[in-house]
Amino acid sequence: MSTPEQPGDPAGALRRDVSDPVDLTPLSPVGRLAATVDRLSREVRAAQAEAEGRALIELAKGVLVARLGCGPAEAARQLAELAEQSRATPLEFAVDVINQAARDRMSEVTEAFLAATAAVRATVPADGARGTERGDSTTGTQGAQAVAESAAVRLRAAESGALAADDTQAVADALLEQALRPLGAVAVAIWSAGYDGSLTLVGSAGFPPAEAARWRYVPPDVATAARRGLTERSGQWFASLAGTGLPSVGRHQYPEGGRVAVPAGTGGRIHGVLEIVWPVPLAPQPPQVVRQVEALAELCAHTLESYTPPREPGQEPRVIPDAVELMDLADGLHDPALVLVPHLDAAGQLADFRIQHVNKRFMDPAGRPRAVVGGALLLEAYPMAAGDSELFQNVERVYATGEPFRARHLNLTALVDQVPLAAVADISISRHGNAVLLIWRIEDETARLASLLQHAQRLGRIGGFEENLLTGEITWNGQLFDLYGRPHTSTPVPLEELAAHAHPDDAVAIGRFLRTLLHHRRPASAAFRLRRPDGVTRHVRVVAEPVLDTDDRLLLVRGACQDISAQHWTEVALAATRDQLAHTEQQAVERARLTLQLQHAIMPPAQTPLRVPDLQVAVRYRPAETEQLVGGDWYDAVMLPSGLVLLCVGDVAGHGIEAATSMVVLRNALRGLAVTGAGPGQLLSWLNIVAHHLTGGVTATAVCGLYDPARRTLRWARAGHLPPVLVRGPEAEPLPLVRGMLLGAVAEAAYEEAEAELAAGDTLLMYTDGLIERRDRPVEEALAQLLSTVRPTPNTLDQHLDRLLTYSRSDTDDDTCLVGIRVG
Repeated sequence: MSTPEQPGDPAGALRRDVSDPVDLTPLSPVGRLAATVDRLSREVRAAQAEAEGRALIELAKGVLVARLGCGPAEAARQLAELAEQSRATPLEFAVDVINQAARDRMSEVTEAFLAATAAVRATVPADGARGTERGDSTTGTQGAQAVAESAAVRLRAAESGALAADDTQAVADALLEQALRPLGAVAVAIWSAGYDGSLTLVGSAGFPPAEAARWRYVPPDVATAARRGLTERSGQWFASLAGTGLPSVGRHQYPEGGRVAVPAGTGGRIHGVLEIVWPVPLAPQPPQVVRQVEALAELCAHTLESYTPPREPGQEPRVIPDAVELMDLADGLHDPALVLVPHLDAAGQLADFRIQHVNKRFMDPAGRPRAVVGGALLLEAYPMAAGDSELFQNVERVYATGEPFRARHLNLTALVDQVPLAAVADISISRHGNAVLLIWRIEDETARLASLLQHAQRLGRIGGFEENLLTGEITWNGQLFDLYGRPHTSTPVPLEELAAHAHPDDAVAIGRFLRTLLHHRRPASAAFRLRRPDGVTRHVRVVAEPVLDTDDRLLLVRGACQDISAQHWTEVALAATRDQLAHTEQQAVERARLTLQLQHAIMPPAQTPLRVPDLQVAVRYRPAETEQLVGGDWYDAVMLPSGLVLLCVGDVAGHGIEAATSMVVLRNALRGLAVTGAGPGQLLSWLNIVAHHLTGGVTATAVCGLYDPARRTLRWARAGHLPPVLVRGPEAEPLPLVRGMLLGAVAEAAYEEAEAELAAGDTLLMYTDGLIERRDRPVEEALAQLLSTVRPTPNTLDQHLDRLLTYSRSDTDDDTCLVGIRVG
């Protein structure tokens, strides 16, 4: 027999619509008993739902009393009227009031679910056809709205049931029935995390009692689905438990089913794990469902926070030490230890740990007193703890999961006067109640320094000794025996017999060393050649100091011997190299000086001006700023017997005396060939033969011109060189290019000629690339810069050439030759 839903029944939204068909078949006694049990079960579930719904309605009434400033009766009347106006049940409207007032995690999850449902409603056609096509019994806008409101009621009902439950088992039942079954889940397990990293099943629903009893306790370090959620500290969603290979409760009942293991924590500490089981493989869930599960896990954390494990009969209660007892424990340790307690921010999240106590063995790396470190925040006192060693992250992980952390040879870094100092330590971190105990053991400083000294002596090939002058006892370390080439079981050599083991020529130096040390009782040092028993001679440096007793008497001598053979032979080799370099440097200086003298002899920086009627001729030569860059730039301006003026500039590839001598050959050859009366193209063709065959295969560029003063014309040719620049009035342009290969590249080459007619006032410039060449710009940009510099033309040709040299933007420090003519 069904239970009719009464008008205004607050639990109506939590009950499913059940209509019992009328069965007139007579029932057997067993059948009547079964029907009675079924009816009573449904009535119990309805009563539970009604009680949970009534709690939510009463909570909503309290919210309205606070907001409206009215009494309980008025609040109940307002709640009923508002629910009727919104066409919702009183329970659904009460949940909406609670969500708006709480603004907590549960309300955020509900809003996200409602927003997603609103998006679904926006895509559903007005006639609900889409819902019909999918065969969904809830179609259109009304169906989506009902799903959203049902989710909101389920979440708040689950929260109400969990908070009203007196143990974790009741919480598991409430979560499964109210919130998880509508999501398709069939079982739930609530695990409590122990301070030692163990897991205890403190509540379950949907599992057989025998299965739950078998999984009551999981020891530390046992890999299960719940432990994965604990150690990863993030929700673990497994599509199928069988695919993970992890054991867990109910794996035989639901071997292919999906699993979710979500950590349940508050304030940075994980109190346990919420594990949910689906009967079939779990598909990827939308973000709204994920957030709903995380909210349920946080709800479990509040219950687990106050959970106390039950005791077996006759078992002593397990006492988890609080911070005071932990401080007493830390004071009894022989290693430095800190007791840390969590420090939460305004939102209740873990932000840092406060140093609650510093034990008596603690020594701050920065030298601060224990009272200064105690009470400070961990990251404030040791900001480097969040660095490479991840010390803070490990403390945070231990506090969250309860699993202890151990590490050997971990690098610890502390700031001392803003200078990072590193130390190597063994670390132990464990959680005790709500506090964390941090212990570190710095490696034995004495042993570490002794090991460091041994390695330093080995690397520096240093052996130490000590000789007691009263008892005659001599102590050598192993390195000194090796230096002397003697077995470690042999008798050490006294200082007075040192000369007998050295080269005879070093006896004077050893005697002076012993007198200063033993007679004058002052520290001394000496270098000598040690002759070993195996016939090997080593260069050794000995350093020693006297030790006096309280009566100012010489008690003992201690010192060290260092094998400086490698250093000695290195110094000998360096001395020889220095002599060779000095000789080579002197040769280079002489070579550069000879090259410069040769170049100045052929092309002096200032030349006697060439006198031609109605024509000004000027030349400039600027040598390289560095003598090593003296190269093969050359120029010539000479009157030929035919009355023509030979004008040319050229540049031999390379630097040094070879380039300078090749320049002399080409310049003189061109002068000799020019008297034949041949044109500039033919002259360059002959000069190419000279460069290819008679100068050792050098290459060069050149531009050659013959100026006829009577006709004011210039015939010219080029061999891979930049063209001349013609300045006429306010304009400056390079002459049109003619074909011509650089000199010396091939055995025979032809060169094209061109003729330019000059007018009165025109200026013609020939130059080498040292005037314009730059490392950071192409030649075209450098040539455009030159054309802007030559305008306007100064009064005299000499001033014009000087100005070009002054404002040249070349950065190669190369030679520069410049030839200019100006028609009168």
